[in-house]
Order: sequence, then C-alpha cells, then structure tokens
Amino acid sequence: MDAHATSVRPQAAAREVLTFRMCGQEYGVDILKVQEIRSYGAVTRIPDVADFVMGLLNLRGVIVPVVDLRLRFRLAGAAHEADAVMIVLNIGSRTIAAVVDGVSDVVALAPTQVLPPPDLATVDSRSLAGLGVVDQRMLILLDVDTLFADSPHAALAAAA
Repeated sequence: MDAHATSVRPQAAAREVLTFRMCGQEYGVDILKVQEIRSYGAVTRIPDVADFVMGLLNLRGVIVPVVDLRLRFRLAGAAHEADAVMIVLNIGSRTIAAVVDGVSDVVALAPTQVLPPPDLATVDSRSLAGLGVVDQRMLILLDVDTLFADSPHAALAAAA
C-alpha cells in the first residue's frame, strides 16, 4: 500500500429520507422502506382492531393494513384533509400503508445532519431513528421497523 492510499478515508454515505407532514410537523422515513406513494382512498373497515388501524386496502392483489399515523402518535385530530396521502412501506416481509397529511420531498442527510433521538423519560422513543437537521428545519426520523414491531401492533398482522 502506498502512503496516499492509507490517508484517504471513505466518506460516510448520506442517507435519503422521504419527508412528510402531520399536524404541522415534518417527519422522515428511510427511502428504501418506501414502496410507493398513493392518494388517500377508501379502505375496507374491519371490526375489533386497534384504533389506529383504519382498515385494509387491496393493492394489486396484496391485502395491506392501513394505519392512521395521527392516531398512532396520539396527535390532535384524526380527520384528514383532501391532500392526505398513503405511504406504502415495506417492513420486513410485510407491507403497510401509513396515512399522513402530505408528502414533502426526498432529502439526503449527511451523517453530521442526523442527531440521536432525545432521551425523554415521558416519551417512548424506540421508534425514533433520530432527528434530521436541514437548514432551519428539524425532521423527526422514524424507525418504521420498530414502530410496527411492538406487541400492540399485533393487530396489524391480524388485520392482514
């Protein structure tokens, strides 16, 4: 090895996140988890599931549970405006559609732009991947694998 090769360090790769809005706050999910973005549409309601499970969607022959992220995060108001959208997520072997107020854009975050999740005793932050800082904006980065893996979310598996 020559001296020059040992002094060059590989740059950490930027991570791309799809940003979306809910109740005036911006969130982000890893773009590699996103299958597609769909306009908000009717879902088939099913009885006796968690309150945040809106129902099921037939997505080209695949039955997909539809989750209202406002209700999942206990945010004010569950009524969605006309520009609400569904973000279809691939989580392991499952597909889940998350209803949000609107999609913003795709942002590349350098490692220096991602802060660790806050340590708040009153908040279950296991589903937070961190905080993204872009210009003057702060994005709440979600870990969707953890968000939909908890035992209370067994309703999702039952719904599908």
